[in-house]
Amino acid sequence: MIFAQVKVGHMENFSYIIGDDKTHLGVIIDPGFDTEKILNKAFQMKLTIKYLIDTHEHPDHISGNIDLSEKTGAKIVAHKDAKIKKDLVVKDEEIISIGETNIKVLHTPGHSPGSICLLVDNKLITGDTLFVGECGRIDLPGGNAEDLYHSFFDKILNISDNVEVYPGHDYGLKPFSSIGFERKHNYVLRPRTKEEFVRFMKNP
Repeated sequence: MIFAQVKVGHMENFSYIIGDDKTHLGVIIDPGFDTEKILNKAFQMKLTIKYLIDTHEHPDHISGNIDLSEKTGAKIVAHKDAKIKKDLVVKDEEIISIGETNIKVLHTPGHSPGSICLLVDNKLITGDTLFVGECGRIDLPGGNAEDLYHSFFDKILNISDNVEVYPGHDYGLKPFSSIGFERKHNYVLRPRTKEEFVRFMKNP
């Protein structure tokens, strides 16, 4: 697998590029800003971009969709609950294949109804669901604390501790971490009942 984390825009965003090292097919994840920078990086990696995958619908993660789609011919991919223009719809646990590289979709609502995380090899790209040491906000339209609880405690924390966590923003002490690190150090993920978590998210 070929992989790059690309810092873009004025909101500390990360976009990601994943490629298959045999076929050199690739995807771009969350092309929010600086499309030329992202595209140049993909060209340096010698990738043909097949898909643009959005972890959720907020403008700072999707604003480059149309530009990159027009320039590369790539299809825009998002969860069915993401209220954006998309060519392909994905659901929970669906596999997106590029050559011999498989990207597993995990539906993780809470920050937004259509939020997804993407698991590929030992990397989990978390969008605005989980940051290093923090989590995405729930006070935007569609945010839901109960959904986020299930996304964390029924899905993300069931993933192996050695899997690396790559967030949608550079908001933490470092640009990426691991499930094990977040389990130990992220105060949002401390053991709580659902009721305690909902109260906590309303009054952190």
